[in-house]
Amino acid sequence: MRHRISLAAALYGAAGLPFAVAAPGDGAAPGPIEEVVVRSHPLSAEGLALASEILDGDELDRALASSIGETVGGQPGVHSANFGQAASRPVIHGLSGPRVRIMEDRIDSLDVSVTSADHAVTIDPFIADHIEVLKGPSTLLYGSGAIGGVVDVHTGRIPHARAEQFLSGRAEVRYGDNEDRRTASARLDGGAGNLAWHLDGFTREADPYDIPGYAESAAVRALEEEEEDGEHAGEEEVRGTLPGSQLDSEGGAIGLSLVGERGFAGFAVSTTDARYGLPGGHGHEEEEEAEEAHDRDHGNETPTLDLEQTRIDLEAGLTDPLPGFTSLNVRVGINDYRHREIEPNGEIATVFDNDAVEGRIELSHAKVGGWSGALGVQLTDRDFSAIGEEAFIAPVDTTAMGAFWVGERSFDRFDLEGGVRLETVEVDPSAGDERDFTAYAASLGLVLPFGEAWSLGLLADYTARAPVAEELFSNGPHLATRAFEIGNPDLDEEKALNLSANLRYAGERWFLNTSVYLNDFSDFIYETPTGAVEDELPVFVYAQDDAEFVGLDVEVRYTALAWMDGHVDVSALFDTVSGEVDRDGDDDLPRIPPTRYGLGLEGHWGPATFSVEHTWVRAQNDIAEFELPTDSYRDLRAYLGVEAPVAGTTVTLFVQGRNLTDDEQRQHASFIKDYAPMPGRTVEAGLRATF
Repeated sequence: MRHRISLAAALYGAAGLPFAVAAPGDGAAPGPIEEVVVRSHPLSAEGLALASEILDGDELDRALASSIGETVGGQPGVHSANFGQAASRPVIHGLSGPRVRIMEDRIDSLDVSVTSADHAVTIDPFIADHIEVLKGPSTLLYGSGAIGGVVDVHTGRIPHARAEQFLSGRAEVRYGDNEDRRTASARLDGGAGNLAWHLDGFTREADPYDIPGYAESAAVRALEEEEEDGEHAGEEEVRGTLPGSQLDSEGGAIGLSLVGERGFAGFAVSTTDARYGLPGGHGHEEEEEAEEAHDRDHGNETPTLDLEQTRIDLEAGLTDPLPGFTSLNVRVGINDYRHREIEPNGEIATVFDNDAVEGRIELSHAKVGGWSGALGVQLTDRDFSAIGEEAFIAPVDTTAMGAFWVGERSFDRFDLEGGVRLETVEVDPSAGDERDFTAYAASLGLVLPFGEAWSLGLLADYTARAPVAEELFSNGPHLATRAFEIGNPDLDEEKALNLSANLRYAGERWFLNTSVYLNDFSDFIYETPTGAVEDELPVFVYAQDDAEFVGLDVEVRYTALAWMDGHVDVSALFDTVSGEVDRDGDDDLPRIPPTRYGLGLEGHWGPATFSVEHTWVRAQNDIAEFELPTDSYRDLRAYLGVEAPVAGTTVTLFVQGRNLTDDEQRQHASFIKDYAPMPGRTVEAGLRATF
């Protein structure tokens, strides 16, 4: 895991520009091309004041799962809110949904995963070069939707530099025993002269997965038995396999760039197609249908979601574009998205469409008054509609425009980071009045290196978020959340004062990364029950009150043994967060992740790599109204990989196990945690080739 990079590389990476490349016909032989690891944040001299993580290399290979949420959910301070195998969004410091932005190469995923928990993120983790997580407010660079953090998947689909060789790439196949999962992915990169190209593709199939016990939690079964006065005790019909947890997806991309001495221009076209089940009942089956399905293939008795997305990405970069500026980057994403929710009988219940465009222009400038930095503008336009029986929100257009500056100044003993942003948001529904919002953000951070390997980051942010269309205009049954949701068109901007301290130590044998934070919200937007029932669902309305999130993340690693061609590291993890709203009565917020502890052992010995990780997730009893407590569980994982050179190709054979203790695992942050546990014991084997 990389935790710090030079400022020069960070600024180049943020602008997406290559280092100098000879143009054809100038008589110069092309020099070596230095690898640039692109970062989402353009500031990082001695280390960001903002807590961040980079998931790459062997660590990324071990963490890869069928969704972005599950892939990054093991990082300190990051959890997952799953909705089966396909749909899972990350939860950062207790915040999720419209407060965490998921991006592909610094442009939003442009799907409808924010709209509902059962809608998948259309970025596949298997195409990632690396994944960056910004754990805290990132509104300065990325707008309102990043008030809680950012997950940015870097793909390299648009090449930034000339290829070092005509053809390079990697390919991988995996098989998992639990759900009979078959995964294959591949990417090719190359070029000739000033032309650089990229090609990737992936496919995944999985049956409904096995679970260690009942689909319904003990708390739900106890409630049902109490309500039915024991009449149907022992007649639980779903056990051993989770209905609706099947998955079938494929996708790919082609990218092409023209690279010159001072810059590049390129594009990528990508497609994603997925068909996956919606577990947890989803409110579609009547009780008698569920009982009838007991002896049949449950995967065919639940609703499914059929998703299609086509995305076009454009990017151009230029070094020294104007006097006083070191680089220019222009980035655009254009999206055509549609998914259909299909009933078990084949009828189409609801069709969701989302046509969206997002663009960014960034200019990195030379020092002005001792400050280096970047300024830019961002524009997003979203045309969303949902038509059908589950259309809980009318069609709505959303337009956002923001202007920002972030900068850094180095002193003898410390570095300062700062920035400001102004954003306007217009939300125009097909039925109802248009709402306009203005959101401001400002940040000031200090990075203080001391000793030989210590650094302390202190950060203060004032951030604001405009309410999204779902919070303003929802009005109907939302079966994924098991609620009748009513929006509030009078909502104001959500504002937060965020304070954090990040302490890092990176020595020869010891590594420590710890972060403590306080997010003090004004006019925090959340759903609150009214006590009424509509369409046999409890009614929830969107409201605003002050709220507070307090948490701590700790990551420690120690190299216990080291020799010529190997080493063994011992690691530990701890994170906890508390979220409360300032109101009378129950002040706990729903779906706050519980406290988590972890121990790990990782080693490399010649061609072999191994790891063992044990995580204990505590019970969550601090619950909101209409929420049930969640039991504690363990997660034991192991990995073994051996690589060997074969005809100029590095081949890696690996086997890994997840939930090896076969515990019943329920993620408290999930809307369906009481009806859809995580998979039971799973063993996965695969082969990876890099050339």
